[in-house]
Amino acid sequence: MDIELRNIHKWFGSIHANNDITVTLKGGRIIGVLGENGAGKSTLMKILSGFQPADSGEISIDGKPAVYHGPQAAIANGIGMLQQDPLDVPAFSVLENFLFGLSLNRKEARKRLVEISQRFGFDLDPDTPVANLTIAQRQQQEIVRLLALGVKTLILDEPTTGISAEQKQLLFDTLQSLARQHGMTVLLVSHKLEDVIALCDEVIVLRAGKLVGDRQMPATTQQLVRLMFGQEFAPPTRERVPLGEPVLRLDGVLLRDKRLTIDTCTFQVRAGEVVGLAGLDGSGQELLIRACVGLVKPNRGSIVLAGQDMTGKPYRHYLQCGIAFGAAGRLEEGLIAGLTLTEHVALANETDPLIDCDAAREHTANQLALYNVRGRAEDPIEQLSGGNQQRLLMALMPEEPLAMVLEQPTRGLDVDSASWIWQQLLARRASGTAIVFSSADLDELVAYSDRILVFYAGQVYEIDDASTVTIDDLGHLIGGEFEGSGAGRRLA
Repeated sequence: MDIELRNIHKWFGSIHANNDITVTLKGGRIIGVLGENGAGKSTLMKILSGFQPADSGEISIDGKPAVYHGPQAAIANGIGMLQQDPLDVPAFSVLENFLFGLSLNRKEARKRLVEISQRFGFDLDPDTPVANLTIAQRQQQEIVRLLALGVKTLILDEPTTGISAEQKQLLFDTLQSLARQHGMTVLLVSHKLEDVIALCDEVIVLRAGKLVGDRQMPATTQQLVRLMFGQEFAPPTRERVPLGEPVLRLDGVLLRDKRLTIDTCTFQVRAGEVVGLAGLDGSGQELLIRACVGLVKPNRGSIVLAGQDMTGKPYRHYLQCGIAFGAAGRLEEGLIAGLTLTEHVALANETDPLIDCDAAREHTANQLALYNVRGRAEDPIEQLSGGNQQRLLMALMPEEPLAMVLEQPTRGLDVDSASWIWQQLLARRASGTAIVFSSADLDELVAYSDRILVFYAGQVYEIDDASTVTIDDLGHLIGGEFEGSGAGRRLA
């Protein structure tokens, strides 16, 4: 199945997200779609998969014009997209999610689900609620569903976020089988250049809405970075700073949710210290982070912030005492869909219920310039790319908080945007701010952390000095291989 996009244009207000893009995508190949945040790659993939229409341009499939509106029509034309956060219903079972869009009864659907799962080595129980699946299993379920719907071109958006090395290898084996043995086209949108190098046959590169290049693989990381940005970037460096007094302390804390328990966890974070949290999705780091900001109450133990007992107090009290929280879900928890950039800045900075709109617009314009956000004060927040939404979130945070507690602060960001985020964080650290952050990027954890807490099924293991641990060591610890590591000590 060959696809040609011709002269694709897409505008969002004044932003020319796709500017006259023409490209041919050959069947039986795995093609990387690269570009910095805001380059237009996600927009192009959403146009191809029917999630949004182009303003102008044409799509041809196997030489024939294809006109469709909506994801279902795109699937009917053989094109399906696996979103970064799979579009499933957590309360429904695997089988019930699989049935969406299929003209099969439950018995036929179960047989088809098991057949496709076994073909690719997926471990999917049809009767398991989706809420109980890992991110990797949710991806597998969505791939199986799209294959059952007859998809011949599969688009994946950042598919390796939050999955283990073993799960990633299984995913890669599946994608290679789909392309090599079944002649499918696989489009991989990713900022993880090591994944692109390991998997792709070729790459196409977008910059500022335009197609600026394509390259047959193999290629080095440096060559791909040069294609994306026109220059190379120096590797991140970590400078030690003098640490101050303890800012945040958890003492004998017991945390519990529906799936796991963290028992008798004791640790503290000092002013100017950076503590990274590592682990697969759902291993307990999210639970600990939310306890540190008052969103989860401990079942036992105490939480102390700057000498003040905060145990059981609500989130707003933590904010008033100088905690800044950044959630992984930018539009789910950090920002408000439908509001403009000005409205976000006004809500974050105004204490008076009456807002001076002119002053708010002026302050927003200044913040957008200061934080290099590509957008206008009057733009709705959902029009911004993920990287620009992350920059705005940084602009909404206080300049010198007591502590910053952040979930995956560079999730889905390109190397330049991720580096910029860390420049802002380290500037606050130099002023004495303590930083606690989680990440699925092992390089990021080792590069920026003073200490690392590794989570596995509710167990917590502390690496006292992050500079002494290798990426390989960290990978084994994330897999639960604590015994005999010698890198640190168990906390819970």
